[in-house]
Amino acid sequence: MGKDNTQFFQVVKEQEYDVASILRDVYAALKEKGYNPVYQIVGYIISGDPTYITSYQNARSLIMKVERDEILDVLFENYIDTVLEKKSEAE
Repeated sequence: MGKDNTQFFQVVKEQEYDVASILRDVYAALKEKGYNPVYQIVGYIISGDPTYITSYQNARSLIMKVERDEILDVLFENYIDTVLEKKSEAE
């Protein structure tokens, strides 16, 4: 290539991940392997230790694509939407 040739580089935008679908996939992988998914996911959220999550079905690398606080946001939003709001509607 000579000095006069211009090279273009495409900037690859970081992919956004759907936390809820990642949690569904991780949950399913943990369950398939015989783990208690709730205990394992809680252990991961509290400690940050990825070994709580199995590498089966790529679950460990999936869950590490999102921040733990994002996982908590999704879990609390879902809890509030499904449990608390329905409870207040019934009253």
